[in-house]
Amino acid sequence: MTAAYDAPMQRALALASEAGVAGDVPVGAVVLDAAGRIVGEGRNLREQTHDPTAHAEVVALRAAADAAGSWNLEEHTLIVTLEPCVMCAGAILQARVGRVVFGAWDEKAGAAGSAYDLLRDRRLPYRAEVIGGVQSDAAIALLQEFFDARR
Repeated sequence: MTAAYDAPMQRALALASEAGVAGDVPVGAVVLDAAGRIVGEGRNLREQTHDPTAHAEVVALRAAADAAGSWNLEEHTLIVTLEPCVMCAGAILQARVGRVVFGAWDEKAGAAGSAYDLLRDRRLPYRAEVIGGVQSDAAIALLQEFFDARR
């Protein structure tokens, strides 16, 4: 099943690379509609926009909601290169995204199974399917290269 996400993850990785070149943490995201078409994409823009909420997931969700003409993205899939943080998990749940696919696990701040598991928390009124580790080696390599250059 994860092979179906290879091409969109490649696009997310390209967006992540763009973010890194621009001086932002290299994270990229795309949103697929029910037919598997990319309807939103984003990359980290915090440094460029000075907006603390401009994570790749939030940027991509905003674009997808605009394309759909609705905040409700229940039939959509978010593909992101890094496990979503708590803020992004909240946005994902608010948008009712049905599935989240990500590359690298984030043991420090991940909210999709690592540090937290908000996306599947049964205490919340909505949950998303989570598929982690898709093309994780490529996502990890981008992050390591970015942070190694800054040390």
